[in-house]
Amino acid sequence: MSNGDRLAALGWRAFFADQVDPEVLAATPPARVVRVDRTSVRVTGSDFDAALPFGPDIAVGDWVLVDRGAGTVACVLDRHTVISRRAAGLDRQVVTQLIAANIDTAFIVTSCNRDFNVARLERYLVLTMDAGMEAVIVLTKADLCDDPEAYARQAGAISDRVPVVILDARDEGAMTTLAPWCGAARTVAFLGSSGVGKSTLVNALSGGLVGAETGAIRESDARGRHTTTRRELHPLPQGFSVLDTPGMRELQLTDVAGGIDDLFPDLAELAQACRFSDCAHLAEPGCALRAAVDAGEVDPDRLARWQKLAAEDRGNTERQTARRKPSGRRPQGGPRRKGR
Repeated sequence: MSNGDRLAALGWRAFFADQVDPEVLAATPPARVVRVDRTSVRVTGSDFDAALPFGPDIAVGDWVLVDRGAGTVACVLDRHTVISRRAAGLDRQVVTQLIAANIDTAFIVTSCNRDFNVARLERYLVLTMDAGMEAVIVLTKADLCDDPEAYARQAGAISDRVPVVILDARDEGAMTTLAPWCGAARTVAFLGSSGVGKSTLVNALSGGLVGAETGAIRESDARGRHTTTRRELHPLPQGFSVLDTPGMRELQLTDVAGGIDDLFPDLAELAQACRFSDCAHLAEPGCALRAAVDAGEVDPDRLARWQKLAAEDRGNTERQTARRKPSGRRPQGGPRRKGR
């Protein structure tokens, strides 16, 4: 495989090449970030693999330019898509955590048991729709339930834009089922809770070459333990790349209003017909959404989930914006700056 073909197989395309002059590319060749550790990032390029010092705002899947002489990342190229969330465990602070970049298709994986949760699926879909990437809901463990089609109907009702597939992650047919989204130079990611079969599917797509660790689920609550402990991108001989991710126990949204509108287009449109522009859709007169609920045209549970997501996103986004604003205080001992 030529160097150009290897880059193309990693996902290099005109979107990235057009950002850099040819002379710059010759001096600082491009590479794909395949792993981010605490102190380093692992990258792979057309003819090299390297561990480089960690830099801020680098995500698995990023394309970077590498200064091979200095052994550092020269710059991170603009992303085609990016998934991020509010970092967990920070109380009222809002810090964005990068999950993955430059993903073409996100397989949102859940199983046909007590892990299945419409509200959680909606959260993942809001993230992927806001990022502008394709999403597919993947239902696993169908062999362990009596009526997998019932789960498929619930998943399919979330959005007519998102296909739903049912499979057994351990079966040889899993690769065939997912093949339409795994074309040459594509990058796919598996997202979902622990124990739903993400690592098993990574192994299936790679033909066992990756060897991702898998684990059993607890019988008490159908939850799994974290067998995948870090996000890692695996370029495969078949010509596409697959990202395995740990299960995310918390998925707080921030700055994804567009994704919420994309997932709930009917509710977003109805809200424009409310009498008051600041209608909270609770008990205000002239609320178009409440009228639709009363008329049986809108599911009240779906409306409540939409309201919860919108309120969470609005609150986190406002706190994040406030956190980014300068305090206006002059640094102690520093010079006064003339206003512009």
